[in-house]
Amino acid sequence: MKKLFSVLLSASVLTLSACGKQEAPKTEQAAAPAGELTTVTMASTGSDADIWRYIASLPETKDAGIKLEVKNFTDYVSMNTAVANKEIDVNAFQSYAYMVAFNDSNKEKIAPLSTTYLEPMGIYSSKIKKLDGFKTGATIAIPNDGANESRALLLLQSAGLVKLKADFDNVKGTPADITENAKKIVIKPIQMATAVRVKDEVDAIVLGNTLAMEGGLNVLKDAVYYEPVDQSTKMNVNVLAVAADRQNDPVLKKVGELYHTAAVGKYVQEHFGGTKVDVNKPVSYLTDAK
Repeated sequence: MKKLFSVLLSASVLTLSACGKQEAPKTEQAAAPAGELTTVTMASTGSDADIWRYIASLPETKDAGIKLEVKNFTDYVSMNTAVANKEIDVNAFQSYAYMVAFNDSNKEKIAPLSTTYLEPMGIYSSKIKKLDGFKTGATIAIPNDGANESRALLLLQSAGLVKLKADFDNVKGTPADITENAKKIVIKPIQMATAVRVKDEVDAIVLGNTLAMEGGLNVLKDAVYYEPVDQSTKMNVNVLAVAADRQNDPVLKKVGELYHTAAVGKYVQEHFGGTKVDVNKPVSYLTDAK
């Protein structure tokens, strides 16, 4: 699994440093006295941090008895280590797959507190509007980096364009694992940083949501097909993570519940075009996802 972890980390910004030494949580999450708020510290980054800073400002958060302090990090491993060591209460940035890989490669252990969202990977095309529009010999560009390559192939299988071997590895799988390809689709692995620019040079491209949004694409509106929220995409669902022995902390569980309020749904719709698809499932939904 160390190889698995290194593959997953290749897509992260691990060359950046964390935001400096973090303060320890102010409590071990015992309920605060009546009328007082319990401070919860959160590590996050990017759009996730934006969402959680918004959640921190909501009256629903105060009503839950919580004062949420969001600390910005730029290093994924540091966020998990800080949570595992209880320097930070909870973090928000990673998929369940990333969390599993971290645990398999590190002495420190973290656990999922709650699910948050799925950012669907999509198939985009300037030439084809529907899946049945793919002609024999069509070329589809997919990411050439580890887990994203595997994820793209699973998406093509879900779309009915190819079939993969039964024991396909959802982190290390490659086009060599395709067992059926009735339309003789040409799979072209490319660096995703340039994918949007070559969109018109191939019949279709497979993009993660961040790159799609940077290219002005909305996966829910512009994709020919995108990942469904079902058993096949469980590993890609994002989670809040906590130290392994705090998974059932009642105060932290309230934090997880706050993500799924109507106000947050409206915020995500307005700022991200709804492309962070809400996944409000119990943690048990993920437990057989390895």
